[in-house]
Amino acid sequence: QVQLVESGGGSVRAGGSLKLSCQASGDIASTYCMGWFRQAPGKVREAVAGIDGDESPSVADFVKGRFTIARDNAKNTLYLQMNLLKPEDSAMYYCAAKVTCAWWRLLVGSDYDYWGQGTQVTVSS
Repeated sequence: QVQLVESGGGSVRAGGSLKLSCQASGDIASTYCMGWFRQAPGKVREAVAGIDGDESPSVADFVKGRFTIARDNAKNTLYLQMNLLKPEDSAMYYCAAKVTCAWWRLLVGSDYDYWGQGTQVTVSS
């Protein structure tokens, strides 16, 4: 089993920045794929970014140039640096991990085996 705990969410004004962290524990391995997903009220969950065991990232088009995903395997921690935030980025952000890792499926949420409880991000205009 793998446990994932997100932190770093909060309220910020448009144009601001936040850095989310996801602390993994349990049977996590550096070869796992990890990702960030988000869901706003009344909307479907969407993939934000993912990273494989070789630290190759995949980022959704709508956050390219603004968000960066990274991982520190020594600390079992996943990060999401979010810059130039927009009100439409407001959502609950979830960290996820999966055992079977393929770079071309990093943004496929249904592939993920483990999920955190989420951290809220609110961006005001």
